[in-house]
Amino acid sequence: MRTTIVIAALLVGIAGASGWTVAQVPSGSADRGEAIYKAHCLRCHGKFGEGNGPDAKDLIVQPENFQTLSSRDRSDFELLVAISNGVLFSPMHSWRGRLTEQEMMDVIRYIRALAPPRPFS
Repeated sequence: MRTTIVIAALLVGIAGASGWTVAQVPSGSADRGEAIYKAHCLRCHGKFGEGNGPDAKDLIVQPENFQTLSSRDRSDFELLVAISNGVLFSPMHSWRGRLTEQEMMDVIRYIRALAPPRPFS
């Protein structure tokens, strides 16, 4: 038991020093995310995240509708990758370098407020 605790403490220390993430802990602020979403996402994804923003009609590939079950089932990590790297063959471009990771997490919290994941049944 004591050995397990020591090993776990060492792993946490190594992870913290190296920047590794030991566990996914929801972070971000929906309030801060709302302002970022309105400034950068609303024109394509729409006011309620339904993919029907004012610019959506001019796009060949339609923006993600965050209200769909498939979108709501995506993990925070999947959303972070899409925001950070963009989505291949779509108008969703990379926000890396324009938004910080914290700002991206804030947007994810806001998206979750608009369309929360399905509860486990």
